[in-house]
Amino acid sequence: MKNIHIDLRSDTVTKPSPKMREAMFHAEVGDDVYSEDPTVNRLQERVAELLGKEESLFVPSGTMSNQVAIKTHTIPGQEVICEENCHIFNYEAGGPAFNSLVQLRTLRGKYGVLDVSEVEAAIRPDNVHVTPTALITLENTHNRAGGTIYPVEKMREIYALAYPKGIPMHLDGARLLNAVVATGIFAKEYSKYFDSVSICFSKGLGAPVGSVLAGSKEFINKARRYRKIFGGGMRQIGILAAACIYALDNNVERLAEDHKNASRLADGLRKLPGIYIDMAQVQTNMVMIHVRHPKFTPESLSRAILEKGLAALAIDSERIRAVTHLDISDEQIEEAIFIFQQVLKD
Repeated sequence: MKNIHIDLRSDTVTKPSPKMREAMFHAEVGDDVYSEDPTVNRLQERVAELLGKEESLFVPSGTMSNQVAIKTHTIPGQEVICEENCHIFNYEAGGPAFNSLVQLRTLRGKYGVLDVSEVEAAIRPDNVHVTPTALITLENTHNRAGGTIYPVEKMREIYALAYPKGIPMHLDGARLLNAVVATGIFAKEYSKYFDSVSICFSKGLGAPVGSVLAGSKEFINKARRYRKIFGGGMRQIGILAAACIYALDNNVERLAEDHKNASRLADGLRKLPGIYIDMAQVQTNMVMIHVRHPKFTPESLSRAILEKGLAALAIDSERIRAVTHLDISDEQIEEAIFIFQQVLKD
């Protein structure tokens, strides 16, 4: 990789700060497979409280938290409803089929948000010829939609549909705290409509590793076994949990700075020739840059800006995604706008 001066590829590129590293250094540890790591236990208790659930479980990654959740909620041969651009369908390497032997029923949402009528139409009837609907998954904030926030009222509508039918719901809340900071709505209010919720610490919160899956005591007891089967049982990992606790203490409210920087970046880029940005999508820390330039494709434009030290990810044939995070300053946002201006002018 070339020398990157401004890295907007993802908020996963964040590095632990010196103070976070210090918290990791001093962490008290034990064997987490035996539930004897005090720092992990403290993190799990805190996240369960944050999300309004009985218990929670620390896992290495957001993908594992989603995959463990799907495995825990389903049996082979069932079907999971999700939005067609969600992380579970696009970026988890076919995990639902590989790990759980279930199929995904994808629906098209607007800004990642599903209409309850379409969800209702997708639920399979009780018929021996069809695959039973076992789970509904939603994503908040929604990655491929541009960091958009899932409205609480839309979640409530789908929950009201699913609950009487006995269909559980899982929330991929990898960036849920971005939604919390942007709206002022408590995490518990979002998560109350779901049987399981996952949040990730290695994105905008700046920890090096880790996600937490929350749910009922019965659900987490079952999920713990699947975490072990998937290879996620770890030992003295208090050093990792300490980073997550530090993130909760110090890096949540500052997500507002990332949102402000994303808005500034979008406003600066939307005025450039050959660039279109749907400002309604710019709700948290992502900017979807639609490339409509006669000279450039997203791939070639991303290569051109990389030559000047700016990295952003071409995610498909139409768009470049830029993600702001705690390692990006106000000055770097202005520099990023200038680099786009230079490249497009040249």
